[in-house]
Amino acid sequence: MYGKVRARLRALARRDAGMVTSEYAMGIIAAVAFAVLLYEVVTSGQVKTELQDIVKRALSART
Repeated sequence: MYGKVRARLRALARRDAGMVTSEYAMGIIAAVAFAVLLYEVVTSGQVKTELQDIVKRALSART
């Protein structure tokens, strides 16, 4: 009985083996899209100015 169940589970696992690659590809595409969006936001005028001000204040702070 357990042999049949094990064989059935193996057959089901083999059938879904190709799905992993497409899921990774979609995850990579989403990550790249998010990175591009984040880059555009960070390099925009006001955000860039604010970040520069933060860095200037941090570098000129006295300890």
